[in-house]
Amino acid sequence: MAVQNMTRPDLDCRVFEGHLHRILPDLLGRLAAWNDARVTRHALSRLSDRELDDIGLSRGDIERIAG
Repeated sequence: MAVQNMTRPDLDCRVFEGHLHRILPDLLGRLAAWNDARVTRHALSRLSDRELDDIGLSRGDIERIAG
């Protein structure tokens, strides 16, 4: 199984004016979390039942873990 290392640059919130400096980083964080869950769900779904069993998971665990 491949390991993916995903790093994200820090946002400098000082460049945003008003409330946008709080809303935009939160929105980007939620978008990143959604994408991480999507990628995890896809990677786990591609594993065979045997491979999932080897790491102590079943098909029913995928949504709970990635969700």
